[in-house]
Amino acid sequence: MRPFDFTQAESLSQAAMLASGTGQGQTDAATQFLAGGTSLIDLMKLDVLRPRRLVGLSGLRDANERIELNGRELRLGGFAKMAAVARHPLVLAHCPAVAQSLALAASAQLRNMATLGGNVLQKTRCTYYRDATWAACNKRSPGSGCAALAGFNRNHAILGVDGSCIAQYPGDLGVVFAALDAQLDLLGPSGTRQIPFTALHTLAMNRPHIETTLREGEIITQFRLPVGALTRRSVYVKVRDRASYEFAISSAAVALEVEGGVVRQARIGLGGMAYKPWRSLEGEQALSGKPLTEATMAAAATAALASAKTHGFNDYKPELGRRTLVRALQEAQAMTPAREA
Repeated sequence: MRPFDFTQAESLSQAAMLASGTGQGQTDAATQFLAGGTSLIDLMKLDVLRPRRLVGLSGLRDANERIELNGRELRLGGFAKMAAVARHPLVLAHCPAVAQSLALAASAQLRNMATLGGNVLQKTRCTYYRDATWAACNKRSPGSGCAALAGFNRNHAILGVDGSCIAQYPGDLGVVFAALDAQLDLLGPSGTRQIPFTALHTLAMNRPHIETTLREGEIITQFRLPVGALTRRSVYVKVRDRASYEFAISSAAVALEVEGGVVRQARIGLGGMAYKPWRSLEGEQALSGKPLTEATMAAAATAALASAKTHGFNDYKPELGRRTLVRALQEAQAMTPAREA
């Protein structure tokens, strides 16, 4: 690990100002925020990230880790710990998919440390990105190429990719947030703003080193989820190579509002196979207004994976993705949602 300076921020506003003008938020930024540190420190040890300054946020957690219900909106503090959110009664009752995605992520030790904000901003697990001895990585070194295109790409993305990068987004929670219309509250040097969660992450678009739409010095302070009958019937299904402490090779977040056997609303998020947290509007449209049958589930799965582009070793992923989504839809159909308080 390379030498760096450390400053403990005394407020969110101070932290934002300390990171202003440094490129903070992107891979090559000179200043990075340190909250839980479960991802950042690993990448610094691997010499992938080389910040010259860390701004500590851990002392600001207490005021920014609230979990509360405000009317029909579930509010989750950006500094809330993954473990705390996963077991919280409000989350379990109003949005079980959020709790499931967190409980299936990482290890118990990491879930006790990692924050929601850090979790959704975690970097790809692409071997070619995380191993600095590979020269060709546009995400780490813009313009150098993408070694994964012709390399061992079994776990790489098949949705939202282009010729500059096929790295897979590794997170679970972000897939649920993308599906369920989550909103973000941000604080930066210029003040506060709100954006849809789906606007947070960018596609590669020949510049994969630019990974988010965060402005310099911006901090995620809160996630807001609209809750109701739809989110109470929500599930997250994760398929991985081993039963624990492993990233998804395929996952699906599903929420359904069903009346008289007919789908009134549907939300679908796909993980383990996309460049960013992926919402499938095509899959949702294939379900809306139709009876929830095996045939409509299969049609939704086909529509959701229709644009997949494989690269050899990951040719298996479209079929696995379809099966994962059907399984998630079946589990949501079988649910008995919690009653509205």
